[in-house]
Amino acid sequence: MGHSGVTWSEILRVSLRYTFAFGRGHLSTFLSSLSMLGLVLAIALLITVLSVMNGFDKEMRERILSLVPHITIYSQLPMSQWQEQLSLVSGHPGVTAVTPFTQFDALLMRGNNIETTKGIGLDIDRENVSGQLVTSLQYAALQDFSGESRGLILGAAMADKLKVERGDKLTLIVPSGGAAVASHASRFETVTVSAILNTGTELDQTAAIVHLELASRLAGLDHAVSGLRVSTADIFQATRIGWELVRKLPRGYYVTNWMMTHGNLYAAIQLSRDLITFLLFSIIAVAAFNVVSSLVLVVLDKQGDIAILRTLGTSPSNIAWIFVLQGAMIGLVGVILGSAVGISLSLAVPGVVAWLEHLLDIRFLNTDVYPVSFLPVDLLPGDILVVGSVAFVMCVLAAIYPALRAARMAPAAILHRV
Repeated sequence: MGHSGVTWSEILRVSLRYTFAFGRGHLSTFLSSLSMLGLVLAIALLITVLSVMNGFDKEMRERILSLVPHITIYSQLPMSQWQEQLSLVSGHPGVTAVTPFTQFDALLMRGNNIETTKGIGLDIDRENVSGQLVTSLQYAALQDFSGESRGLILGAAMADKLKVERGDKLTLIVPSGGAAVASHASRFETVTVSAILNTGTELDQTAAIVHLELASRLAGLDHAVSGLRVSTADIFQATRIGWELVRKLPRGYYVTNWMMTHGNLYAAIQLSRDLITFLLFSIIAVAAFNVVSSLVLVVLDKQGDIAILRTLGTSPSNIAWIFVLQGAMIGLVGVILGSAVGISLSLAVPGVVAWLEHLLDIRFLNTDVYPVSFLPVDLLPGDILVVGSVAFVMCVLAAIYPALRAARMAPAAILHRV
């Protein structure tokens, strides 16, 4: 740039003066501030919404799918030799844990309150079962259940409907038929609520967990079980692992996986995230278009300055760089402020929603409808980086047209008009 006598520092100084209120030029500063504000709002909104959608995705994977079996193995007949099948399934390299279970349809009765449920019996002494439940239960409650042969772990929403608390007794009624042998009459069992499961997810609506031995007896299976619950290292490989397990097992066995029960919900969350991301990136594109219109107005406002700079020996490329740098500065400030506001909003949203729920005495998210009863947030640095980078690049690209327009201005024509 030596030939024109203009240095980068001088170009940068002019760009800074046009962008920020250093001296005169209030119109260009106002227009730049307006562009920055649009960018800040768009970026902050995108980061906040992405964090909430990531939160739903994370809760789905880590909270709900940690309590739901990734693969469930059933048999056409009650599984009496389940220990042999358990050791066979455990040998698969993709399997991390296997536990037997028995499920049965039941009625829970407390006074005049009656609720239907699908009860499940688990061997609580197995490490993988207790490990999953410990994260959602207090240790003392788990110990109470472990020491009580007729103990019951009840979902929080179910407990509210039945108006029961820890230590209360319920009548568990298992009708004849279904899982039970049809010749047996309905079974009645008095159980004690040892623990209340409050995961904040849809499981709280239905959970009714008893000991495996009690469940098998109530279901009329004696010492047999309904099937095996399998956890895998990679939940997205559940379909493939399920088929491989079926091929290893004897005839008469079949499998289901979490994608059959919760796959639609997970796919809906992913689709919503993709659509919202596209929509909000469109808002950033609109904010970038605002940079184009602002800089075109700045070029018109500063055409007298441009003409003087040209007559002093400034080259067209130097003029163009002034406005490209102005677009970059708008983008940089917008990205930094927008990211800061977005991060602050993302961290504040769960607390604000909880406060509003308490203040208005309503639940915005209920597990009757939504997979979780709270607003989850998972702020990922990668999202902030991608959003910021895309917004910055858009602003720089948006500045190219006004910069070229400024470079093509004929100083003689401008000075003649003046």
